[in-house]
Amino acid sequence: MEFLILLIGLLFGTVLVVGIGERIRLPYPVLMLIFSALFAFLPMIPEIHIDPELILPLFLPPLLYAAAQRSSWSVFRLRWRSLILLAVALVAVTVAVVAGVSWALVPALGLPAAIALGAIAAPPDPVAVEAVAGKVNMPRRLITVLQTEGLFNDAIAIVIFQAAVAAAVSGGEVGWSIIPKFLIGAAGAVVLGLAMGWLVGALNRFVPNLVARSAVTLVAPYAVYILAEEMHFSGVVAVVVTALELGRRARPQDSEERLTRTAFWDVVELLTTGVAFGLVGIEMRYVIEDEGREIFSFIPGVAAVCAAVILVRFLWMYGLYRFGSTERLRRVPGSMKEVLVLSWCGMRGLATLALALALPATTLAGEALPGRNFMIVTAGAVLLVTLVLPGLTLPWLMRRLLLPSDHGAVAKQERELARRAERVAMETMKRSTAADKLPPERRAALARRMSSLHSILERDSESDPQKMLQLKATLEVMDMVQREALAAARKEVLAARRQSGMDPEAVDRVLRRLDLRTVTLDRGGH
Repeated sequence: MEFLILLIGLLFGTVLVVGIGERIRLPYPVLMLIFSALFAFLPMIPEIHIDPELILPLFLPPLLYAAAQRSSWSVFRLRWRSLILLAVALVAVTVAVVAGVSWALVPALGLPAAIALGAIAAPPDPVAVEAVAGKVNMPRRLITVLQTEGLFNDAIAIVIFQAAVAAAVSGGEVGWSIIPKFLIGAAGAVVLGLAMGWLVGALNRFVPNLVARSAVTLVAPYAVYILAEEMHFSGVVAVVVTALELGRRARPQDSEERLTRTAFWDVVELLTTGVAFGLVGIEMRYVIEDEGREIFSFIPGVAAVCAAVILVRFLWMYGLYRFGSTERLRRVPGSMKEVLVLSWCGMRGLATLALALALPATTLAGEALPGRNFMIVTAGAVLLVTLVLPGLTLPWLMRRLLLPSDHGAVAKQERELARRAERVAMETMKRSTAADKLPPERRAALARRMSSLHSILERDSESDPQKMLQLKATLEVMDMVQREALAAARKEVLAARRQSGMDPEAVDRVLRRLDLRTVTLDRGGH
């Protein structure tokens, strides 16, 4: 019961802190971390611990799924270089550097625990990036790179973490076998994710209830994550692939479902993030109580790790700028200004939190895990340094750098896509054989409706039952023609993803607007 009360309190606290964060322009996850740490010291708060083995399965699946829903396979096809260089290589290098620094400064930590700390501090978070970078008019292509980086970097970090923790708990070592283990686990997870995407898609076609179809998307991430972990595959990759595959299988006629699901997952993501940050804040209380004044001895090591995290990212981004693609327009980063921005936006988030909380308290021999408190304090410090500092200084940095904005070009693409969608919808409506059954005035009304995608049909008199029957039949035909036209418009926008130079994010935004317009017409068109 005590844990349930704490959970409800954290949920309410998240909502309150979101409002405070909006008013003072600070990321709400960091405020949740600080407030919960202070709140935990109140004498009436009982000491509550969560089984570390439950942390990753509880928090990672919903947040990974929520983030992956905002991407698509097209983004990965266009950004595969970023995936390899940032989501894999940069994470591995960061793990190695942080492990070396922490082991050198805190020898009692041991190499396996130092590697685990490197895995905790390495992966940036796409949710944190959106919370901060989306409010400062950052160029769209930089935000896309940061979001893409944040989806798969958790996978390699978690594999390294799990191997390192297993070695630290058992007294073993971390070897090169981790590389084939990751590759095999990722391959199996891709197959499992594709299968889960097909299964959920089939279930959605079988279940007519809109709420139930949205609810199954909450069950699917947990199911595929647990199944993947039981089969020794990557649960992270399985969840991301499931979300991407469900997005690919979305049908044009499911507009209302997509909008409902988006709103549902926004709520899930917000509350889950708030609870996770709150639990880490509460964990800080136990760390401070255990260490007492000795916690000040952590400062050199913590500061060194934070500096290493920032420095490694800056040097990596500078290397990409100096030795990356020779085509300036395709290179990201393409200037020293972009190097600074991308370096400053290496924000850590839920993966760092979840891994820190997932550290076991004892080894297999029953002894305390060496350096556990140091690792938790360091994880909290990395969060503060990479989230609070960018949150406070990124607006100032963007104003000083005066980066050329690409939002005008993206907006132009969106307008062109909207016109293409409308043109195809009109052409499809004209070719529709069902439209020939409509009276001329109804065909004209339908044409006006399609030409703006927001017109509302005029209501005929409802006093005559015969007219009502005729009107019902007419409206059914008009709705059928409308669905055909809007489906064709959606296919045209989807086809644009394969065009060279087309921004996949622009495509996704036009698709969402088309879904919203479809639902608006369905609800108000009669």
